Amino acid sequence: MVPVSQRLANRKVKDVFECIRQRGAVSKQELHEISSYTLSTLTRLLDELMKGGLIEETGFGESTGGRRPTLYRVRADYAYVIGLDVSRAVSRIVLCDMHLNKLDGVVWPMTPQTTPERLIDDATDAVNRMLDRRNIPRDRVLGIGIGAVGPLSRERGILLDPKGFSTPGWSQLPIVELLEHRLRLPAYLDNGANTALLGEYWSEMEHRSKHLLYVHVGVGIRSSVMTGGKLVYGAVDMEGAAGQMIIESDGVSPIDGRGNYGAWESYVTAPALERTAVSRLKQGRKSVLLERVRDIEKVRYTDLEQAYIDGDPLVKEIFSQAAAYFGIGLANLLNILHPETVIIGGPIAGNIDVFFEDAVRIALSNTYYYPEYQVKFKKSKLHDDAVAVGAAALVIQQLTV
Repeated sequence: MVPVSQRLANRKVKDVFECIRQRGAVSKQELHEISSYTLSTLTRLLDELMKGGLIEETGFGESTGGRRPTLYRVRADYAYVIGLDVSRAVSRIVLCDMHLNKLDGVVWPMTPQTTPERLIDDATDAVNRMLDRRNIPRDRVLGIGIGAVGPLSRERGILLDPKGFSTPGWSQLPIVELLEHRLRLPAYLDNGANTALLGEYWSEMEHRSKHLLYVHVGVGIRSSVMTGGKLVYGAVDMEGAAGQMIIESDGVSPIDGRGNYGAWESYVTAPALERTAVSRLKQGRKSVLLERVRDIEKVRYTDLEQAYIDGDPLVKEIFSQAAAYFGIGLANLLNILHPETVIIGGPIAGNIDVFFEDAVRIALSNTYYYPEYQVKFKKSKLHDDAVAVGAAALVIQQLTV
């Protein structure tokens, strides 16, 4: 099994391929202006990439006085990549081409029966079915990328001790080794927030920001940072660290008994909202939730979302309060990181408009240097597919390592 990083012969070829991929379509003259290579060297490198089937001509650019220049782009059908999202509530797998167009996908819930062995079986079966449906031979697949709940070790390909799974066996799980063995494909691992940010970055071909912050709020809070198109890594896996930011020093207890008191995730995540709703109902507050559930201890996030749609005043109050806490946490991150753009993903911000709007307003009102410091807020463009599509992008990224 040949690592993806060895598919391109040398650093020069990798550099030119990366330049073409970054810009979508580019002429030889543009490559000359943004690289240190001569036109003759670029001619040779472009010919090599063309013969290898990695790039293709895609029409002509604007004339600057002479002949219109030929434009080059990555060939979408050079190869195919697979992305796997391993999350606490739902996992999904996608098949993409080299432009990260989603060609096929499978989604399954993470039930109390979904052991690691079952997940590997489900992923293997899904890959085989997708390739069969598209008549794609195995040797046309570059590899599989995995975006998973942390903490994890990218270098060792292991899930270390992820929390929130309902079955045992996830600790110290060598997921890369297991998938490579079953699929006979190179596999690459990163945390889900990082792959989601990769997916969002590559889905935006124009007006890409240099400094990006991604925050996902769902079962937990997951965050990632990118600068200059490169993910920022710390000494350890950082995916869930932002959720442990202390919002109130004498605040509520951790959701699962681990972590900090008064932590950000204890106020704004789905389990936190469920806990708040149960507390309010026990206090005697009126709500349509009392009609939806027989046991108030078993209020679930889906019940809250439906009650919000139904216009329930209590649930609106709960979401509004959570948005305020989320905005305070965002302001802290803005004041430390100063990103150009913040992408907010996950079901809460994606489905509850008031949550997104209030959180942004409160974040900006607590941001130092605002309005001189202008920051853009966007909802996730890829929505639920962000982690999986970004995991597929992780494989393509190996070509230029």
